[in-house]
Amino acid sequence: MKNIFDWLKEINYHKFPSDKFTESDWELWNSYMIHRFISMNKDHIEIANYVQEFSPQDKILIYNVYKEFIPKNNKWNKYIKSKTKSYNKELLSNLSDHWKCSERETKDYISMLDNDDIISILSNRGISLKEIKTLLK
Repeated sequence: MKNIFDWLKEINYHKFPSDKFTESDWELWNSYMIHRFISMNKDHIEIANYVQEFSPQDKILIYNVYKEFIPKNNKWNKYIKSKTKSYNKELLSNLSDHWKCSERETKDYISMLDNDDIISILSNRGISLKEIKTLLK
């Protein structure tokens, strides 16, 4: 049974014909994740963009297109993580109540403050230092 990394290795390196895989292998295929990982390689973005137009249920077609268009290689493609910082929901709620604004606006304001400013605002609202530390994690 194949996981996502086995499928990526098939596309990038082994390139076996699609009829060599069992039904249970195909059940573990996830078109969304395959597209996502393939698009992490800047050389394959255009291919991924093209293949994403196919129905996700066309697993065999998607596999065959990727297998044919992506050159054989055995190099690791680094997964690109989001650079968007996420904040604790309770922290956003407390600060949006303080500033009387939406949580989206609060995210903009937080990015302009340092932790000491946030600690000061929260402590003035009656939140204990222990709770503040958990909110800032």
